[in-house]
Amino acid sequence: MATTNDLKNGLVLNLDGQLWSVVEFQHVKPGKGGAFVRTKLKNVLSGKVVDKTFNAGTRVETAVVDKRDMQYLYKEVTDFVFMDMSSYDQVHVPAATIGSGADYLLENQDVVVALHEGTPLYVELPASVELAISYTEPGMQGDRSTGGTKPATLETGAEIAVPLFITTGEKVKVDTRDGSYLGRVTGS
Repeated sequence: MATTNDLKNGLVLNLDGQLWSVVEFQHVKPGKGGAFVRTKLKNVLSGKVVDKTFNAGTRVETAVVDKRDMQYLYKEVTDFVFMDMSSYDQVHVPAATIGSGADYLLENQDVVVALHEGTPLYVELPASVELAISYTEPGMQGDRSTGGTKPATLETGAEIAVPLFITTGEKVKVDTRDGSYLGRVTGS
């Protein structure tokens, strides 16, 4: 248990059986009436963001979220299997929990898995990953200067838009948040 005076960004609260992460907060002391705390909370599971106001000093239940460094091992039916880097325990994370991040997961990749009472809440991928292009249409002579894009399939099976000069087999850097092309990987 904590009070609203203990709120800080990133703190996870258990409100009505749901987990909410504090995105931002502001202590307000109006000229008249009691002080209060205005917060913006994000639902840890659904990602929904809401505004909530608490009276100053109100007790709120905090939730312990354990963020652990893990390594992606393999996919097993609908689950993704990760290994805790400190204890070597294996954790099964449902595909729904990973969401679109599964498009950028390669075996042996390091990630952060957030757990609450042993249940995986979400998986934090690195901001960008390096993946090989498994297939893309060949570029035509003169494509280097037009600035257009074409679809390309990554080694994970995901499809992204790449510049026309990218060829099959090249490694590219991809933003894991929106799947955008960030550049070629050279010298690997």
